[in-house]
Amino acid sequence: MAIEFDLDLGTPLSAAQVAGELCEAGRTLGLFDAAVTPEALLGEGPITRLHTWIRVFDTDPRPWNAVIVDLGFTPTITVVFRESQSTDMSAQDDDMVLLVSALLDRIPGDAVLHFQSEEIWLLRRGGELSLNEQEEIWPPQRLAAVHQPYRRATHAFS
Repeated sequence: MAIEFDLDLGTPLSAAQVAGELCEAGRTLGLFDAAVTPEALLGEGPITRLHTWIRVFDTDPRPWNAVIVDLGFTPTITVVFRESQSTDMSAQDDDMVLLVSALLDRIPGDAVLHFQSEEIWLLRRGGELSLNEQEEIWPPQRLAAVHQPYRRATHAFS
């Protein structure tokens, strides 16, 4: 079974713009090499240094989508992070949080990072960021990777 996280974004930016910002953020952080391009993120999806597969695509959710129903915004773009089970998954989580935080610095709109539509790790709605209250999700090194002001609150899908 694949371990997969989705970052659903309600943003006015296109998938190509989000892929460009994600690519630049990944390079700035040293997580992407020159082979990772916006086109690769929109296509087959590159593999990061820790073997996480990442892909960016347009989203056309149905009206009953949990993000719409439970969180009150319509996602337009999704970034998928599929982790390799052969590499330290905690380190992959750390890199994912670094990328997501850097991306949130660069793009406007609402966002939710969730694990397989079961567990919400972070939610940005109306410009306010909240992080799940569970310490095992947000140990100190991950909290330190978040640059935006945040509060701790646990949100859930119904």
